[in-house]
Amino acid sequence: MKHYKVTLAIPDTVAQEINTICTILLDNGFECYLVGGSVRDLILQIPVYDYDFATNARPEQVMKLFKKVVPTGIKHGTVTVLMSHAHYEITTYRSDGKYTDGRHPDSIAFSDSLKEDVERRDFTINGLAYDVNKKVIIDYVGGMKDIKKKVIQTIGDPVQRFSEDGLRPYRACRLAAKLHFSINKKTLEAIPQMLDVASKISVERVRDEIKKMLEVDKPSVGFEYMRVTGLLDLCLPELSQGFGMQQNKYHLYDIYYHSIYSCDAAPNDKPLIRLAALFHDIGKITTRREGHDGDYTFYNHEIIGAKIARRIMRRLKFSNDEIEYVTHLVENHMFYYTQDWTDGAARRFIRKVGLHNLEDLFILRLADRVGSGMRDGLPEPIKYLKKHIEKVIAKDNAFTVKDLDIDGYSIMDALHIKPGPMVGKILNELLEKVLDNPELNNYQTLLTLAKEIYAIMERSDESSCHDSIQHQQHYEK
Repeated sequence: MKHYKVTLAIPDTVAQEINTICTILLDNGFECYLVGGSVRDLILQIPVYDYDFATNARPEQVMKLFKKVVPTGIKHGTVTVLMSHAHYEITTYRSDGKYTDGRHPDSIAFSDSLKEDVERRDFTINGLAYDVNKKVIIDYVGGMKDIKKKVIQTIGDPVQRFSEDGLRPYRACRLAAKLHFSINKKTLEAIPQMLDVASKISVERVRDEIKKMLEVDKPSVGFEYMRVTGLLDLCLPELSQGFGMQQNKYHLYDIYYHSIYSCDAAPNDKPLIRLAALFHDIGKITTRREGHDGDYTFYNHEIIGAKIARRIMRRLKFSNDEIEYVTHLVENHMFYYTQDWTDGAARRFIRKVGLHNLEDLFILRLADRVGSGMRDGLPEPIKYLKKHIEKVIAKDNAFTVKDLDIDGYSIMDALHIKPGPMVGKILNELLEKVLDNPELNNYQTLLTLAKEIYAIMERSDESSCHDSIQHQQHYEK
């Protein structure tokens, strides 16, 4: 065991509450230490979002000492203390029994030993404890040394640690990406041996690790560790299939590396755009064909890719809104602009993509370009498109039927028709006319046009009905 005299810079917003928790436990004869990822991140001077404590007090004793406490994981010795600025998990020292489900111990035993509690944890860099009052880091497992070396390794035997919890291999990859650390050789080599345990992890847990990965500086580091260890084949086999699959002359990298580098190039505060970047060319794997010139083509890969992305996200149980957003970006990322576009063409593009999605689509397009390894910045035609769109938007034109100066109720009332598909068809026809001629978007003009469209549709229906009767009579003969 080593002690390090260090004053960690705990943010003012939570410092008083953390001191209060420690003081209450100490004044009542218990030990109390800040532990885990919060200590690690405070040492590295990166933002901390969760503060966890370890104590020799039993859960029921902790609950008696604080006013607002929730027994969030009391089975495993954890309760959550609610305070003004944050919620704090306090866990009793414990040792774990056998793990048979690859995620949770079958049994736990409360302990009075901080050392015993630390040694059951996952990685050395997460095995540090901080005495807030004495300003001392207690290190039983060599975590400080590994932080200095920027290395991730398990506490004890990596095969044993990974056999206990199949989420730990995923976490190792993510932490490497988040912290800009490397994974210790022995720890890395243990991951492929434990894929059967990792496969037991629920899709929701894996999804959450992927979402956290999308928020780090360079997700590509984590995804590459996942690929070389076999984890990517478990959770995103569609992505790993692009490894070694050459693209065309416009790309320096294969499909896999282009995808993860495009993901890097999207902003880390927009994780769903990053996910769209990760999936935007996933349809190329099945659409790749060799052209007459020996180069590869990928016709309609965006359409196929959107379907594959939808399948992946459903499998990982993303929300319906997340699925619709990401697949919409994937499906529309292959757009081209020429300067002969009319304002009507620009409006139709806005209508197809959605006004609220335009900027995100441009961000995705930029990430795609950077991820090619050969180009940077938006191409000139796309810059012209942005200017064209700004001009069209400035005119305050209609882009959806909701923007029309008439609604379905007015049409039904004027034409004496009941609710049904006919009303929607008339509204869509009106929108098509307004997209080309915005000056038509006033109530009286639209009402006149609606009557004309309805008359044409009625004649068309009568003609179709007549043709159907004639065909039936001919068939009966």
